[in-house]
Amino acid sequence: MTIKKGVILALVMGMVFLVSGKSYSQEVVLSEVDEMPTPPGGMEGFIKYVMDNLKYPTKAKEDKIEGTVVLTFIVKEDGKVESVEVLRGIGGGCDEEAVRILENSDLWVPAKKDGKNVSARMRLPVRFKL
Repeated sequence: MTIKKGVILALVMGMVFLVSGKSYSQEVVLSEVDEMPTPPGGMEGFIKYVMDNLKYPTKAKEDKIEGTVVLTFIVKEDGKVESVEVLRGIGGGCDEEAVRILENSDLWVPAKKDGKNVSARMRLPVRFKL
């Protein structure tokens, strides 16, 4: 797999399950699961999707903005990605582009606890490099 110049996606080490017992949209997001959520096509498929679809924002290019946007989100028990938020942004349109890519991804394989699909909170760093 080739890496598109200008965008590096820190997925393999960056996808982290956040311990959370908070309730989102009347649904509990579990702190312990038996199986973590996985993106469509697994990690390799998700990296390809991001590389094929992520566009380095023009403003970020013009202003020579580089860095890592850190997103947090919930993979619901039906595999939908919801509640995408920017934990740490870098501006120049990069934050919005990272959110757009994640929100437009296909259904994920949800987390499992005791053989049942459950919601889980995830964190995803997306690195932008010129």
